[in-house]
Parts: sequence; C-alpha cells; structure tokens
Amino acid sequence: MFKAMKKAGLALALATGLSAAAFSAQAAESYKLDPTHTSVIFIVNHLGFSNFQGRFAGVSGELTLDRENPAASAAIITIDLNQVDSGVEALDNHMKTADFLNVEKFPTATFKSTSVELVGDNAAKITGDLTLLGETKPLVLDVTLTGEGDHPMTGDHVVGFGATGTVIRSEYGMNFLVPGVGDDVKLQISSEFLKQK
Repeated sequence: MFKAMKKAGLALALATGLSAAAFSAQAAESYKLDPTHTSVIFIVNHLGFSNFQGRFAGVSGELTLDRENPAASAAIITIDLNQVDSGVEALDNHMKTADFLNVEKFPTATFKSTSVELVGDNAAKITGDLTLLGETKPLVLDVTLTGEGDHPMTGDHVVGFGATGTVIRSEYGMNFLVPGVGDDVKLQISSEFLKQK
C-alpha cells in the first residue's frame, strides 16, 4: 500500500497509509483519532530485572492529509498524562508526581509531526516534536500501515497504523532513578483515525 502512496505522491503525517483506491486528486482531508481504538504502551527496564509495561489512555488527535501537496500534511496528538495506567494504583500515583510526569504542572504531552520519509512499501519514518514536562525534543516514530477502509458497522472511513519510538526521559528532565529505572522508554502505539465528513 505504501508503494501505491509513492505513486500518488502522498507523504504521511504521524500515521498515514491509504489504499490505491483512495488516491484521487482532491482537497486536503481531515481525520480525527478514535480514542476507543487507540493504545499507547510504554516499556521501561526495571532494575535490570524486567521490562515493565504500562499504558496511557486519554489520547486525542487530528490528522490532515494533503494528497496533492504531501509536505502540507500534518498531525498533532495529545496524551492526558493523568490517565497513566500501570495496573498498580500506588505506582500510578507515584508516576504522576514531580519524580516522573509531574501532572499537576504538566498534565499533557503533545506530539506534532514535522516531516515524513517513506522507507518501504508499508513503512515510514515520521519525525515530530514531542513536548513533555515543558521541554520539546525531536522524536522519530517508525510507522507501519495496519489497515484502511470503511468501517463495517458505522460506515466511517478508517485508517489504522502501528508505530514505535523511543523517548530518552532524562532529556526532558525526568532523571529520577536513572539508570536503575531505564532512561530509554520504548513506545508501542496502535491507533485508528476516522475521516471527517
């Protein structure tokens, strides 16, 4: 499918990958992230013993696709850090403090795409700015198309993707327990976007 996108001259913004049937010349299209079918998982090493996993709920975002001018495509994703979920309430409460996410002062994290590079028939590298704890740093996401088409129950046009990336938490001032608790935080993202009418 990404091969078809190359032929159409379509660049991605955070996550795009549409089937060849969708590539008619038209104005930019707007998509909204479906939070009920989006998962943002984080993985961090714990004292060298395990790779601990948790997730963020409360994800929202918008995607604009410009098929004729791919460079004009854009996406912005916001995560409500208050909705961190490790499966352990006491740990969630600790992660919300100034030791980690400091949600009282910085309740959200935001990713805003800046460029796209197609790297295969079904893959792309999406570069953007991640703002976390008041600091903005570049983040690269490796994106893979997982599906595209009309939803069988609602009729909505849906684009689905998976993405991975790594955040170096100390770069954002989150130094607590580094290196015992890993500095590299891996992200695994699965999401759906709904085309707006």
